[in-house]
Amino acid sequence: MFTLKMGWSALFGGLLLIAILATKAVWQPDWALQRYDALFLFAVSLQVLFLALRMESWAEARVILLFHLTGTAMELFKTAAGSWAYPEPAFFRIMGVPMFSGFMYASVGSFIARAIRNFDMRYVPYPPFGLTVLLAVAIYVNFFAHHFLPDIRWLLFAGTVLVYGRTSIWFRVSRWYRMPMVLSAFLASLFLWIAENIGTRTGTWLYAGQHEAQLVSFAKIGSWYLLLYVSFVTVTLAAPGAVIGARRPEIRDAANPIAEPQRQG
Repeated sequence: MFTLKMGWSALFGGLLLIAILATKAVWQPDWALQRYDALFLFAVSLQVLFLALRMESWAEARVILLFHLTGTAMELFKTAAGSWAYPEPAFFRIMGVPMFSGFMYASVGSFIARAIRNFDMRYVPYPPFGLTVLLAVAIYVNFFAHHFLPDIRWLLFAGTVLVYGRTSIWFRVSRWYRMPMVLSAFLASLFLWIAENIGTRTGTWLYAGQHEAQLVSFAKIGSWYLLLYVSFVTVTLAAPGAVIGARRPEIRDAANPIAEPQRQG
C-alpha cells in the first residue's frame, strides 16, 4: 500500500518520465512537431486532465505553477552559464530552454503536495516558519551565486540539519508511521538522481562534458537534497494549511493503533 500511494503521489512525474522514454524511442527528426514541443504539450494536457478529473486540487496546481516559474528561472541561468544544455530544437523555447523543462521541477512540487494529502502527513515539530523560508532562499540563491562567489553548500547542508533535525514526518498507510525529515529528503534525492539519469541517458538534456552513456555525477544527489527543501517551503507557501500547524497524532497505548487524529487545516 505504501508503494501504491507513493506511485499515485508521483503520477505526474512518472508519466512525464514515461513520455521522455517513449518519445526518445519513436521520434523522428523530420517530423513536423519537435520532440521537446510534444513533451511540453503532453505536460500541459496532463495538468488540464488532472484538474478536470479532480485528481489534483487548485492549491496543488498553484504549487506546480510556482515550481514552473522558479524552475524555468534556474534553467535560463544554468543553461546560459553552460552547466547543462538541451541539444534538440524546439518551438516552445525561451532562449536555450525548452518550456517542458519547467514541468520537471513542477513534478517535484506535485509529488510533495499529493503525498501530503495521500499520506495525511504531519511535520512534527514544525520548525520556525521564518527559518525555513530563510534557509530555502539561501539555498536557491546559492544555486546562482556559487558561479561568482564561494559555494556554501556545506553550510547549507548543516543548516538543513539544524532547522529540520528534530522534525519527523508522520504518515498514515494502514496505521501511523514516522520518519526523520532529513532522512526522507535524502532518500527522495536518491530517487530524483535516478530519474535524472533517465533524462540524460535519453539525451533529453546533458551536463557539460557528459555523454549519454555516462552517469550523472553523485554530487547532484546533494543538489537535489538541497532543492527539496526549497520545494517543501514552496509547498507551504502555496498551501500552508496542509503543513503548518500539523501536530503529532495521539497514541492510545503501545498495543493499539494510533488514534484517529483531528485533521489540521
